[in-house]
Amino acid sequence: MNLVLQGVGDCKARLERIGALTASANLTWLGERALRCEGIAFSPALRQTLEVAAQAAQLDATYSIGLHKMSDYKLVAMDMDSTLITIECIDEIADMQGLKAQVSEITEAAMRGELDFAESLQRRVALLEGLDASALERVYDERLQLSPGAETMLKAVQAAGMKTLLVSGGFTFFTERLKKRLGLDYTHANELEIVDGKLTGKVVGGIVDAEEKKRTVERVCAELGISPSQAIVMGDGANDLKMMSISGMSVAFRAKPVVREQANVALNFVGLDGILPLLT
Repeated sequence: MNLVLQGVGDCKARLERIGALTASANLTWLGERALRCEGIAFSPALRQTLEVAAQAAQLDATYSIGLHKMSDYKLVAMDMDSTLITIECIDEIADMQGLKAQVSEITEAAMRGELDFAESLQRRVALLEGLDASALERVYDERLQLSPGAETMLKAVQAAGMKTLLVSGGFTFFTERLKKRLGLDYTHANELEIVDGKLTGKVVGGIVDAEEKKRTVERVCAELGISPSQAIVMGDGANDLKMMSISGMSVAFRAKPVVREQANVALNFVGLDGILPLLT
């Protein structure tokens, strides 16, 4: 069993301290902020000790059997809101209506898996009825920020020849702009209905829910002539679990507990570029 420890900032001493607990005879530095410990004599008790120690030291700990290489994968599929970007776009749009708290509460419940996603989206979008469509541009220009490590991660996987997919329960207004800005290959999201320059409170066509996200990953993989096992899928909410479940590497990024528990990789402290030391 191998373990990769990662942190942010000046974390070398913390990495060395937790690495020593593994009793690994082969410690390999992967840059300045990641340490691979190979050949760990795995046991549930040791894993619990390491996980508690890593959490206390604000380090991410990823276990694997064998080593994974970048060439093992051909596609990176990402959720958008709170994964590729730091915000939930619908919450920020709702803020323009003075309804952020109300909408955010529904969003959080849906991401925890407590509400049906499609129903929750319809409820939230309905609250936006009558809002001037210019609010979308304001959210993009004033509030949307990429998650830490996003650009570094994307440049690395694109340089390696991997394709990229942004599949979101959010909105095409934002995914299409990010596609152009970041050079993404594929995007799929919900389309807000706009009439006479105002939001109608409805979505055009079918809703991109958990099942549709999964179908999208399968569809893109089929188009590329690859298996979903050759895809890395990243997400943070319960509606990402289905697409994550078919991937070769599922990554929970600063995710809800239900997602962290089911993912292969959980990145709670480092940025999206935290997948790179895992692919060496």
